[in-house]
Parts: sequence; C-alpha cells; structure tokens
Amino acid sequence: MSSSAYVLDSESPEVLGQTKWSVTTDEMLKKDRVVDDYPSRQYQKPTYFNRKDPVIFSDDRQKAPLDEALLDHYEKNGFLFLDHLFSEDEIAKMQRYMQCLRDDEFIKQREESITEANSGDICSVFDVHKLNDFFQSVAEDPRLVRIAEYILGDQVYLHQPRLNYKPGFRGKEFYWHSDFETWHVEDGMPRMRALSMSITLTPNDHNNGPLLVIPGSHHTYVSCVGETPDNNYLSSLKKQEVGVPDDQIVQNLVESYGIEAAVGQPGRIILFDCNLLHGSNGNIIPAPRSNLFFVYNALSNRVGKPFGDTKVRPEYIAAREDIRPLKKVINT
Repeated sequence: MSSSAYVLDSESPEVLGQTKWSVTTDEMLKKDRVVDDYPSRQYQKPTYFNRKDPVIFSDDRQKAPLDEALLDHYEKNGFLFLDHLFSEDEIAKMQRYMQCLRDDEFIKQREESITEANSGDICSVFDVHKLNDFFQSVAEDPRLVRIAEYILGDQVYLHQPRLNYKPGFRGKEFYWHSDFETWHVEDGMPRMRALSMSITLTPNDHNNGPLLVIPGSHHTYVSCVGETPDNNYLSSLKKQEVGVPDDQIVQNLVESYGIEAAVGQPGRIILFDCNLLHGSNGNIIPAPRSNLFFVYNALSNRVGKPFGDTKVRPEYIAAREDIRPLKKVINT
C-alpha cells in the first residue's frame, strides 16, 4: 500500500499518541531480562511462536502522523510504502552524498564498509550518520522520526543506519531472515519494538534484486537452528548462513501470505517491522540498486547482553554507547 498521506502535528509533542505499555524505561529493561520470550538458535529442530508484542505501540489514532488506513495496513502486513515525503531536490542531495561515499577509497577501507565476497564491490556502509553530517540530519528529520515514535510508542534512537548498494551484474542475493532474530540473539534487543525505514535512491524494480517481503510474517517469530560462531558478523553481513529460517516454515508462510516486491522510484520510503521476513534476489542486470536505511529502536528497547550469549557486535553495527533520543531537526 502506498500513500503520501502524512500529517505533521503542529503541537510537536515528544511522542505522539499514548503508549500501550506505560511502564518506565528502567522497569521495561529489567522486565525484559527475566525471561527470553524469543529464543532462537537453541533447539535441534526449527520452530516458531506467535508474536508477543504489539505491532503499533500507540493507541491514539487522532494524533497519528499517518492516516488510519495506512496504520491498519502496517499492523496487518508489517510494511508500508510512502511516497512524496521528500522533494526531488532532497532526494538528489541524498544521491550525491551516497555516490561520494561509494567512490571514496578511504571509506572503502574502513571497517564500516562491507564488500561483496567475490567482487570486492561495496554492498553496505554502516554508521553513515557519523561519516556524513547530512545523513545525520536526514535521520533526525521529523517526517521520519514522528512516524517511528508513534509506531513504537516511545522516543527513538538509531540502532543501525547504513547505505545498501546492490551493484549491477554481480550483486548477490540475501536469504530470507528476520532482522529482529539477529538483533535479539546477537545484539540483545529485548522486544519487537524497532522498525526500518529504507529510502530508495535508485529505481528499485523487479529486475535489479529489490527487497522481497512476506506480508503478515511479522506476526510469527521463526526460531532458527544452529549455533552462532564467534564474530559471525564478519561473514553474515555478506552472506547470512546462521539465523536463517527453515525452508518449510518459509514455504508455509508464503503459501499463507504470498510475497510482495518493494519496488518504486527514487524517493519512495519502505517502512517495515523488525520481525518481517524479507530477503532479496541477486542483480545480474546492468542497473544497480541503492537504498538509505535507518533502523529506529525505542529508547526503552535499547540493546543489552546478547540473548545468544555471544560477544557483542561492534558499535557501528549495533549502537549501545551513549544512547540518546533523536532530536527532530528540520532539514534546510
């Protein structure tokens, strides 16, 4: 579902709407460490559980920055397409900075840059908001932050900002997965209280390996098999082999819900829940695909000790130091 129906609240409250969970942040963080509601990589056989968290954490739809039809669609399907939030000039500026980062040899050598296993092409640059002040201002734009705050029912911070590139001719596929499964097991994210916003910076069409989603799959938590090796992130960011759902469970979900491709022209925003199963095909056509990703996490849901008892991943992959709520800064 696509729409440009965005409402900017003139009163600019800190968080729009009333949260369904009114406990304090400290109470929430303490509560979420008592029992692991979302175990994974602990069993010999794959299994799944019903989601135990709301999809939308705010109740007051009258204060929502999106209209009710869009919120209903997001709650049911786990994703939305939003158009025309940014002007053509704003998108053009994002594209210029994106290309500068991709072409910068110094950036390519940094640990925040992930390259394709075979070609050496950059496929992701993490922590882009720290590498470029403009991307920090985009992440803090009230048009994005207010949506995230409403859905998550809390102030938010950036858990994982990045640029994703899928080069032409040899861009690799990325298998089905739930982001939350990884963030929970490897980063210590307690609840399904995070979301991603992907801003398309090139055409995303059916031929160049667009994001594929299984609508409605966010209501099911797929527990995966296999132990997490040390420093799994060094390989999983190029090709994920641990923390991937069982083929039969994926087939059952696809038979129930189908698959939708997140296609669109530059400037479309793909908003999706942290537990939505998604992946992408390889890209063998000349046209590349590039997207700017911001993962917003509720302040009350900040990461702690990994639930998989693994070493914490680097700060540029999972923010855990000096966590502060995002300001809402209007781009100029």
